[in-house]
Amino acid sequence: MAKVKQVGLLAAGCQPWNKDVCAASGDRFAYCATLAIYIYQLDQQYNEFKLRSIMSEHKKTITAISWCPDNPDLFASASADNLLIIWNVAEKKAVARLDNTKGVPVSVSWCWNSADGLAFVSQRGPLYIWAYRGSDPGVTVHKEAHSFLSDICLFRWHPTKKGKLVFGHTDGSLSIFQPGSKSQKHVLRPESLEGTDEEDPVSALEWDLLSTDYLLVSNLHNGIRLVDSEALACITSFCFPSAAASVQCLAWVPSAPGMFITGDSQVGVLRIWNVSRSTPLDSFKLKKTGFHALHVLNSPPAKKAQSSCSPSKSQHTSSTSEAVPPPTLSQNRSFSLPPGHAVCCFMDGGVGLYDMGAKKWDFLRDLGHVETIFDCKFKPDDPNLLATASFDGTIKIWDTNTLTAVSTSPGNEGVVYSLSWAPGDLNCIAGATSRNGAFIWDVRKGKIITRFNEHGSWDYTIRVWDTRDGTCLDTVYDHGADVYGLTCHQNRPFTMASCSRDSTVRLWSLTPLISPLLLNILTQQPWEKIIGNTDTAMVPASPPLLCGKVSRDIKQELDKLSGDVRAKKLRWFSECFSPPGGSCNLWDLVFVINGQDDSLLPASYSKGVMHMKHLVKFKTSEAQELTIVKMSKFGGGIGAPSKEERLKEAADIHLRLGQIQRYCELMVELGQWEKALSVAPGVSMKYWKKLMQRRADQLMAEDNDDAIPFCIATGDIKKLVTFFSSRGQLLEALLIAQGACEGNIRSPPTSSVNHTHNDVDNREQYQSLLRNVCKELAEWFFQDGCSVLAASCHLAVDDLQLGMASLIRGNELELAACVGLVLGEAANQSTAYCLELLARKYMTTPTWELSADLLGMIPDNHILLAKLCAFYPGSAAEIDQLHDRCGLPLMEECKALADEAMNDGDLFSAVKFLLLSAEPERALQIGIDYVKEQLSGPDWTVDSVHPVLDLMSYIRTDRLIMTRQTEARSELLILCGYIGGLLAIRRNYSSIVPALYEYTSC
Repeated sequence: MAKVKQVGLLAAGCQPWNKDVCAASGDRFAYCATLAIYIYQLDQQYNEFKLRSIMSEHKKTITAISWCPDNPDLFASASADNLLIIWNVAEKKAVARLDNTKGVPVSVSWCWNSADGLAFVSQRGPLYIWAYRGSDPGVTVHKEAHSFLSDICLFRWHPTKKGKLVFGHTDGSLSIFQPGSKSQKHVLRPESLEGTDEEDPVSALEWDLLSTDYLLVSNLHNGIRLVDSEALACITSFCFPSAAASVQCLAWVPSAPGMFITGDSQVGVLRIWNVSRSTPLDSFKLKKTGFHALHVLNSPPAKKAQSSCSPSKSQHTSSTSEAVPPPTLSQNRSFSLPPGHAVCCFMDGGVGLYDMGAKKWDFLRDLGHVETIFDCKFKPDDPNLLATASFDGTIKIWDTNTLTAVSTSPGNEGVVYSLSWAPGDLNCIAGATSRNGAFIWDVRKGKIITRFNEHGSWDYTIRVWDTRDGTCLDTVYDHGADVYGLTCHQNRPFTMASCSRDSTVRLWSLTPLISPLLLNILTQQPWEKIIGNTDTAMVPASPPLLCGKVSRDIKQELDKLSGDVRAKKLRWFSECFSPPGGSCNLWDLVFVINGQDDSLLPASYSKGVMHMKHLVKFKTSEAQELTIVKMSKFGGGIGAPSKEERLKEAADIHLRLGQIQRYCELMVELGQWEKALSVAPGVSMKYWKKLMQRRADQLMAEDNDDAIPFCIATGDIKKLVTFFSSRGQLLEALLIAQGACEGNIRSPPTSSVNHTHNDVDNREQYQSLLRNVCKELAEWFFQDGCSVLAASCHLAVDDLQLGMASLIRGNELELAACVGLVLGEAANQSTAYCLELLARKYMTTPTWELSADLLGMIPDNHILLAKLCAFYPGSAAEIDQLHDRCGLPLMEECKALADEAMNDGDLFSAVKFLLLSAEPERALQIGIDYVKEQLSGPDWTVDSVHPVLDLMSYIRTDRLIMTRQTEARSELLILCGYIGGLLAIRRNYSSIVPALYEYTSC
């Protein structure tokens, strides 16, 4: 197993070269970079899509992918190396391969009449059918789909009429085949092309899901047509608002019959259409760059249902009856967009999941590289910014904390092979290209400012070497293609970035290779064991030492300080060793908890997880900054229908009669909530509050953010927090809960009664709500692999125990130990447990003494030190030396003490001293006999036998594997598996119980 730990990955964008590079099935979608397929899956708990796997088996450009309609775990991919692969997503492996296809497959699709058949085609055909499993596997040629006169762009099987398929060609024509009917080749060219040799490639092609004959076809220059494949006639030609617009891709919307969407090729405009009219219903500009591919998910992410208390229309209507309001429609819109999510891929590599109903991105991966990445460099004065150079002709700048792109160069440079940041604060990058020489890109201005035209390990691994003796310390195999660039930043020297021909940028932590250094700092070893010069550090086989500028600067700053400098020492070195991902934020919270003055907090503090006492303060400051932005609203409408006029007239009469509640209900029925709410206090504050709650319920049921002010005005904090949490907006939920805890959000009084007691109850309820939201946010971070940010969430509400637990669960043991020591007494129990885990980790050559030093920092450490010495495999002299270091008797003394303990009936002490003696095998037999005797009794407990078993498990390995100990070793394994299983059941670790009980069958 590699010791270098991957701590970040920048996923590639979607390639713009081929057509069928985006696919979806159920709760998954996938897209292709040049050499890798990225698969995202819906996280049901947090209702968001997350990257689950990267398939990178192809060695040349991937040309198409297709998801199996019958098995959501299977999809197929094709590539320019004449290779087809069928993947199992759940098992993350290839289940079938077809090498050396005849021609490069440009389009693939599963056969709808055969669950085990995959069809593929090259430029001129023919159509091949690959039966990859079954009684007669192999490749056959379609009987009719061959001898085409024009190259094939793509093809589609009909989803319900078995065997029927259509091909789109580069000359703009279609070829249609179906069993039992005459084949139709090169028909239905756009009318403007008839009789000419001009080409207008088919850019998109989709069958109507509700018809056996209709299909949508789009040509790059002649727009969209709905055609009848039986009558060979055009039913409708769709018109664009501008002659300059052209369609790159289209997709039907399964949830809305007759409705489809298109993506423009030049600009990222998404258009909504219905077959009943020739012009678009609506359009949205989603990006500046054009679309490349679209796919509508059949089962969009489900929103948690909001309860509604609206009455039925059949209820009796009186002056106080509640009206049934109409759905909320946005201004200037006479229709409601269908519920649906579209996977959108753009020409610049961007990939996103767009919620058409809510008109917002659920997920957007912007500006991803779509080709091999040749170089990457950290910004010298900012370790959080990383620049990458790619085969796709661009340089991109990434924020390593969020792994998102913050800037990209203009592009079209050919291949960018290398880059270099300008020194100082120039904020410029020099790039070397294959086509346009070298250039300097001014990041702030966003343009190329100077050009220089004078300039004209392939085994996929990263290897870490000890240059002193040529030893390879570690080999990393995670990249899927050649690795072209590596870089580190001087302020974070143990975090490395790599880039590869597999189109990914990955971040790595080298800390595991030198972790004893951080523990030397933690255990307060002398500086000679931490910092040295290059002469001493380069001596072969000597322990690692820090020799760089950062460590020297830290030592100089510490030497200037007076008093106890341990907290700052641990923080500064921890930040130097830790990868990006929240460690600085965590340390800010630790120092806030320890009483640091707010004025010493860095500017970046407000961008991360803040302590609860700062959350409202900093967000209020942010809101005040935003008030300088002036915004205006525009409204308008058309004449109301006659029914609305009659209801409006009736409402006016009720108002003049003083029947205010009936007026309000009629306004609600008309959808004019604002008028109803403005006069509702004339009935009572109780009625106004109830009306506000009804409006909030309706908006929440529609997943409309306009519900927020209504909940705040009525003080319905729990409902609002639930609303945000159900949508995965945990940071928003946290802000609302903290605002309520500080008394900024109150429920309006509905009577003159003294509400002091209620305020106290509410504050306690809000505090509980705040902690629950923080806990949920922490779990979200933890499940996303960000244990440091999860710990920050717990520390933000002063929950030190859960904060430490998050770091320990996330295996951030060194960081947890540093944080625990700085937090002091409040975290003593967690710190002791963390130090014990670290000591176990370093019970190996040559770090036994370091393990002893760690255990020496724990109170009541006698048994822990005894376990360490019992497990030590050295010579007799070395063992005695370790005993002396740990304050334990020498081996000969231990034997006498064991006999004495046996005579006194103290079996636990007898086993302990025998393990520390020259005859540890005796301890094994005595301890096993004791446990078996206990288990044969009627009233034994796990607690009565576990301590002895735990102690015996530290017997020296060289003694345990001796042949004469075979029976004792088997018995020890059986007993440990059995008792361990019971402990796991008690602690709810159910997943490991079966594995533990496997030992009981030895």
